Amino acid sequence: MSTEVKLTASNFDAEVMQSSLPVLIDFWAEWCMPCKMIAPLVDQIATQYAGKLKVGKVNVDEESELANRFGIVSIPTLLVIKNGSVVRQRVGALPKHELENLFKDLI
Repeated sequence: MSTEVKLTASNFDAEVMQSSLPVLIDFWAEWCMPCKMIAPLVDQIATQYAGKLKVGKVNVDEESELANRFGIVSIPTLLVIKNGSVVRQRVGALPKHELENLFKDLI
Protein backbone atom coordinates (compact mmCIF):
# COMPACT_ATOMS: atom_id res chain seq x y z
CA MET A 1 0.00 0.00 0.00
CA SER A 2 1.34 3.38 -0.98
CA THR A 3 1.89 6.00 1.67
CA GLU A 4 2.01 8.81 -0.87
CA VAL A 5 -0.51 11.60 -0.47
CA LYS A 6 -2.41 12.89 -3.50
CA LEU A 7 -2.02 16.63 -3.19
CA THR A 8 -4.67 19.04 -4.41
CA ALA A 9 -5.27 22.76 -4.06
CA SER A 10 -7.75 22.02 -1.28
CA ASN A 11 -5.47 19.85 0.91
CA PHE A 12 -2.05 21.32 0.04
CA ASP A 13 -1.69 23.79 2.91
CA ALA A 14 -2.79 21.26 5.54
CA GLU A 15 -0.72 18.38 4.13
CA VAL A 16 2.41 20.29 3.13
CA MET A 17 2.74 23.82 4.48
CA GLN A 18 1.63 22.84 8.01
CA SER A 19 3.44 19.49 8.06
CA SER A 20 5.79 18.83 10.96
CA LEU A 21 7.76 16.52 8.64
CA PRO A 22 9.74 17.50 5.55
CA VAL A 23 7.66 16.86 2.42
CA LEU A 24 8.96 15.48 -0.88
CA ILE A 25 6.60 16.48 -3.68
CA ASP A 26 6.58 14.86 -7.10
CA PHE A 27 4.99 17.05 -9.79
CA TRP A 28 4.03 14.64 -12.58
CA ALA A 29 1.58 13.84 -15.38
CA GLU A 30 0.10 10.64 -16.79
CA TRP A 31 1.67 11.19 -20.24
CA CYS A 32 5.18 11.91 -18.92
CA MET A 33 7.56 8.97 -19.47
CA PRO A 34 10.32 10.21 -17.10
CA CYS A 35 7.58 10.65 -14.46
CA LYS A 36 6.57 7.02 -14.92
CA MET A 37 10.22 5.97 -14.64
CA ILE A 38 10.67 7.50 -11.19
CA ALA A 39 7.18 6.72 -9.84
CA PRO A 40 8.23 3.32 -8.37
CA LEU A 41 11.24 4.98 -6.70
CA VAL A 42 9.09 7.72 -5.19
CA ASP A 43 6.70 5.04 -3.92
CA GLN A 44 9.61 3.10 -2.35
CA ILE A 45 10.82 6.27 -0.64
CA ALA A 46 7.31 6.96 0.71
CA THR A 47 7.25 3.50 2.29
CA GLN A 48 10.87 3.40 3.43
CA TYR A 49 10.81 6.83 5.12
CA ALA A 50 7.25 6.73 6.50
CA GLY A 51 7.10 8.63 9.77
CA LYS A 52 10.21 10.67 8.90
CA LEU A 53 9.23 12.13 5.53
CA LYS A 54 5.89 12.83 3.92
CA VAL A 55 5.68 12.14 0.19
CA GLY A 56 3.07 13.81 -1.99
CA LYS A 57 2.22 13.74 -5.66
CA VAL A 58 0.75 16.56 -7.71
CA ASN A 59 -0.75 15.74 -11.10
CA VAL A 60 0.01 18.94 -13.02
CA ASP A 61 -2.84 18.35 -15.49
CA GLU A 62 -5.39 18.19 -12.66
CA GLU A 63 -3.74 20.76 -10.36
CA SER A 64 -2.44 23.50 -12.66
CA GLU A 65 -2.96 26.05 -9.86
CA LEU A 66 -0.35 24.28 -7.72
CA ALA A 67 2.02 23.86 -10.66
CA ASN A 68 1.75 27.60 -11.35
CA ARG A 69 2.20 28.46 -7.66
CA PHE A 70 5.62 26.79 -7.70
CA GLY A 71 6.61 27.79 -11.25
CA ILE A 72 6.68 24.21 -12.55
CA VAL A 73 7.53 24.29 -16.26
CA SER A 74 9.16 20.85 -16.71
CA ILE A 75 8.24 17.52 -15.19
CA PRO A 76 9.04 15.53 -13.26
CA THR A 77 9.94 18.26 -10.79
CA LEU A 78 10.69 17.27 -7.22
CA LEU A 79 10.43 19.77 -4.39
CA VAL A 80 11.33 19.38 -0.75
CA ILE A 81 9.38 21.64 1.57
CA LYS A 82 10.31 21.99 5.22
CA ASN A 83 8.59 24.31 7.68
CA GLY A 84 6.49 25.78 4.86
CA SER A 85 9.43 26.74 2.62
CA VAL A 86 10.90 25.16 -0.50
CA VAL A 87 14.40 24.04 0.49
CA ARG A 88 15.32 21.89 -2.53
CA GLN A 89 14.18 21.54 -6.13
CA ARG A 90 15.32 19.20 -8.92
CA VAL A 91 13.96 18.58 -12.39
CA GLY A 92 14.15 15.30 -14.28
CA ALA A 93 14.27 11.58 -13.65
CA LEU A 94 16.82 10.85 -10.94
CA PRO A 95 18.20 7.60 -9.56
CA LYS A 96 17.01 6.67 -6.07
CA HIS A 97 20.20 7.76 -4.30
CA GLU A 98 19.89 11.25 -5.81
CA LEU A 99 16.24 11.43 -4.78
CA GLU A 100 17.31 10.50 -1.24
CA ASN A 101 20.04 13.15 -1.29
CA LEU A 102 17.30 15.77 -1.66
CA PHE A 103 15.98 15.12 1.86
CA LYS A 104 18.24 12.77 3.86
CA ASP A 105 19.99 15.56 5.76
CA LEU A 106 16.59 17.09 6.67
CA ILE A 107 15.08 14.11 8.49
